[in-house]
Amino acid sequence: MTVLNSQVVLRSINSLVAFSVIVIFITFLFYQGHEVQPPMAVKHELKEIQDEVAADHHKQPRGKEAQVQSRAELPDATKECNWSTGRWVYDNMSRPLYSGLKCAFIFPEVACDKYGRKDVMYQQWRWQPNRCHLPRFNAIRLLEKLRNKRLVFVGDSLNRNQWVSLVCMVEASIPDARHKMRTFNGSLISFKALEYNATIDFYWSPLLLESNSDDPIGHRVEYRIIRADRIEKHASAWRDADIIIFNSYVWRRKHKADMRMKVMYGSFESGNARLDKVEMIDGFEIALKKLTEWLGENIDKNRTRIFFAGSSPTHSWASNWGGENSNKCLNETEPIYKVGYKAASTDYSMMEKAKSYFGTLEEKGIHIQILNITELSDYRKDGHPTVFSKQFAPLTTEQITNPASYADCMHWCLPGVPDVWNEFLYGYLLYK
Repeated sequence: MTVLNSQVVLRSINSLVAFSVIVIFITFLFYQGHEVQPPMAVKHELKEIQDEVAADHHKQPRGKEAQVQSRAELPDATKECNWSTGRWVYDNMSRPLYSGLKCAFIFPEVACDKYGRKDVMYQQWRWQPNRCHLPRFNAIRLLEKLRNKRLVFVGDSLNRNQWVSLVCMVEASIPDARHKMRTFNGSLISFKALEYNATIDFYWSPLLLESNSDDPIGHRVEYRIIRADRIEKHASAWRDADIIIFNSYVWRRKHKADMRMKVMYGSFESGNARLDKVEMIDGFEIALKKLTEWLGENIDKNRTRIFFAGSSPTHSWASNWGGENSNKCLNETEPIYKVGYKAASTDYSMMEKAKSYFGTLEEKGIHIQILNITELSDYRKDGHPTVFSKQFAPLTTEQITNPASYADCMHWCLPGVPDVWNEFLYGYLLYK
């Protein structure tokens, strides 16, 4: 009798277990076809961005791993997409791309954290194009691209700002100080990655043509003279380059309403010198015309890639974003959030003039790519050194009592906005 009852109990337990398994299986099938959706919730924008970044970003491969990096990491890199329109998103997980305090080659006029700037948000914004993604910057891939090549930035201090940015972006991937070096030779500053035999240069030529401002230290900002037919002295510095990035905008801006520049024709030596006063924009076109002629006659289109950087905006007029002009960009800690913002003081027409001149070279098979960085930079009123840079002369009493009077709202703190300009350059060099 006892044995019989035990068998009945055992069968009951087996039946119960089997039933439970069936219920669990049916429940599993049900939820497979009907995912439970979490309740809708409004999240803080920065939290959304951080969640997105955490999912999308991971460490970049190094060394040999970089050479076999999956193309899937760059799904939009080759699509036709306007990188220049988009928004800044806060991203303190993948930004900054390097440490300004650790970059041995950073210049004191843009090393803002070294000279007292305490807020670091300006280093942690990532540019997000509207319908695609920028290729993820990889210093090793760029250095491989530049192996046995020479890249040179040609222009003014804003082009030097971009050069410093690129050097800091790549030098961190070369930990051995013996494998990298920087040299100064007058108007030419040169960074070399010795292991790759790669050279990244900056050449000072703010007006592109020969001028009275050709000395990188001793030059006059307001009184400007260019020689209309003289470019060869400067061109000798970039003639053998494999990649050239020109810029020449900020020196064409007026500091006063009646400001003009002089153009010299002929020479004093030959006795036929003539000086004409012209509007600043006319001087820009004279330089573009001569540069275009030189490129058309001298550039090897099968070897050299040429870029022309768009205008870098200044933020000296706070009324553009609803502030007080007397403050300039002092104490600004966040970008402008208004979609499609364009400052009234930013001249977008100059880039169009450059495009029209360079477009004439297309029939010769020479393409000059415009790095359209103006709009994205216009949002970044927070990105300038203001008073946080090395002061090369003692401050006056007026400057001490009114810091905005000497605030630099033209150049850019590093790490910062120029890093994105170089992400554009990187994308074009490797994927377009």
